[in-house]
Formats: sequence, C-alpha cells, structure tokens
Amino acid sequence: MTPMRDLMFPVERLTPAGAHCFFGYYDNPAWDAAGQRHLCHHVPFWGRLPTGNDTATLGIIRLADRAFIPLCETNAWNFQQGTMLQWHPLEPNESVIFNRFVGGRYVGVVRRVATGEELLLSQPVASVDPAGRHALSINFSRNFDFRPGYGYANKPDDWKDTPAPKEDGIFLIHLATGESELIVSYDDLARCFTSEARGRKLVVNHIAFNTDGTRFVALLRTFPDAAHKQWATALITADWRGRDRYLLRNFGIESHYHWRDPGHLLIWSDAGGAASLYLLTDRTQEAETVDPAFFARDGHCSYSPDRRWLLYDSYPIDNYRYLYAYNLEERRAHTLGGFYSAPAAIVDIRCDLHPRWNRAGTAVSFDSTHESYRAIYQMDVSSLVTDGRR
Repeated sequence: MTPMRDLMFPVERLTPAGAHCFFGYYDNPAWDAAGQRHLCHHVPFWGRLPTGNDTATLGIIRLADRAFIPLCETNAWNFQQGTMLQWHPLEPNESVIFNRFVGGRYVGVVRRVATGEELLLSQPVASVDPAGRHALSINFSRNFDFRPGYGYANKPDDWKDTPAPKEDGIFLIHLATGESELIVSYDDLARCFTSEARGRKLVVNHIAFNTDGTRFVALLRTFPDAAHKQWATALITADWRGRDRYLLRNFGIESHYHWRDPGHLLIWSDAGGAASLYLLTDRTQEAETVDPAFFARDGHCSYSPDRRWLLYDSYPIDNYRYLYAYNLEERRAHTLGGFYSAPAAIVDIRCDLHPRWNRAGTAVSFDSTHESYRAIYQMDVSSLVTDGRR
C-alpha cells in the first residue's frame, strides 16, 4: 500500500525514525508560544493497550533540528489522549501539564521545563482553562472501564458498582495551589435527565472548557448493559463552578466537538434529526448545520485560531485516514492528504490523526502509522490559509 496519497502539501515527520511517538488529542496545545517546540509521548510499543506498569517518556521536539528532548516519565497514559500533556496557558514557553500515578492515586503535574520543578495537583487533569486559572478532572478509572483508550489502567474505580455516586463526578482544580473540589457529582448529573437515564451507570467521557474558561461542556454517557447494548450520550454545560447547568442535548448522538467562542459549540450530533456537524448555541436549543453535504462522517474538528477554517479528519476509508481543511467563508473543503492506517490497529489502540493547528494557524500536526510505526507529522498550510490565496 502507498503510505500517503492525495497530498496537497509536503509532509515531514517530526519524531525519530522507527520510534513510537504521538502527541494525543486534537484540542490540547502541542506547540509552545514561540512555535519552536512540539510536545510528544515516546512509548515502547503500539500494538496493545498500556497497563499500569507501562511507562511513557514525555518530551519536547525541538523543531529547528527535530531533536527529541526527554523531560520525565509517567505511567498514567493511553493511546488516544496520552497523559493530557500540554503547555500551561500562563507559561506556554516554560511549563507543561500532564498526569501521573503517584502513591496509589492519579494526580496532575505542573512541571517547569528548564528546572524540573513540579507542583502536584490533587486530581488528574482532563481539561485546562485557556486562561490558566483552573482545570477540570474526571474519574479516569471509570473511563477505563467504559472505554480503555480514554482511561488509565493503574487502579480500579472506587465506585465501580455505583451508577451515579454522590462522591464522584466533575472536580475543579485550582492550578495555582493544586487544591480541588467536587463541583458536580454523578448524582447531580443523574437528576438532569428524563427517566431514560434513571438508574443507569453514568460516566463523563469527555469534558472541555469554552474559549474564555467561563463555562464547560461535559459529554455524559451511559454504560451499556443487558437492556441497552449501546451507550447513550448527553451534553451538559455549566459555569466554571459547576453552577448554572444546562441540558444542551438529552441523550442522542453526540461525539467530537470544539468551542468556536464562549457561547457556541461545534459538534458531530443528530441535533437536527440527521447526524452531521452542527453549531449549537449554549443555553438554548438552537442548532445549525455547517455543511451536511461535506460533513457526512464523524471526525475530529477544530477551528483555526482566526476561526475562518476547520481542521477535520476521517476514520479509515479503504484503509486511509484523510485530513481536510474546510474554508468556512467559502464553504469549500480541501483534501490535505490521505494516510494509510493498518487494519489491525483498531478500537482503543488505533491511531486517529487527531489533527492540531499551530498557534499561528499556519501549520498542522497529526499522529499517524502510515510508516508502520506511530509518529508525529507536520504540514505547512500557510499558503492555503493566507488571505488572497486559493
């Protein structure tokens, strides 16, 4: 099979040849503020799920010479989101944030790159406030039971047999001190819904602050059980303290999302009846399709920094994962390339492209296995996104 096809621009690998490396999810900042370094997970394998004994080396790719500079290690990670590695919003050239398993519990870590000095957070990080004040935490053991590719394998869920525990749910972490508090319990979440979810085991599978950190969205799912073979998904939004809660979508098809601004959420959903990409207005039931003719399949979506473009990818089409840039003003899609995806790498060990913009909106990076190992690649798209071009 041809490793790459339909390339619009040249592609360059950022990570060492033959090394299993990846960044992780599409909505965490991978580049530093100067645009000179890219974060990376380096792992010893890619063909099975990690256990609690498997270690990932966290490091920085120096883009000037593609050198991999190791920072530290962690054994709280997965192949879809890594260890939530990202640059700290308040120190985007100096500090990184990630998760670790220490003393029988998961914690978040704020680590200064130059000195190695670390602040341990009392809960693991799931989403960081873009203003750098807070982070949100969820139960990664519960996520592992639900979908191993999005949780950690180190310890069992303390509330494994409780459908909606009062002691667990969404935690707010204060990044300056590391202290945290439970702001929305699973019991609180269960009370938001109709009888459809009553009594079923719940899990917050994904969660994300909006663009100014004033509100967040939680993607709440039900565990499959004997009566329900497939999970159901709801969307709840709340302010950063967990108050002013709003049921944005009550159990339907809800998947990958990205905040456009503080009040609008882009998401793959069936909000209008048919599954497509929709723009939802927070605290209302307004839902607007983006371009149903093009967005006919679910993908990882993210706005460019200037909000003029969408970055999008596909699940395998004839064993190729495709990368797209969509011009919102022209309502026109550009295929950036297709990348071979081994059919054996499926479910929770698969390698989605998870494409990400750099901070200037002129380049994208993505994870791929088209060279028969997991690596990070970059494509310069500046000529496409610049005004007056194409």
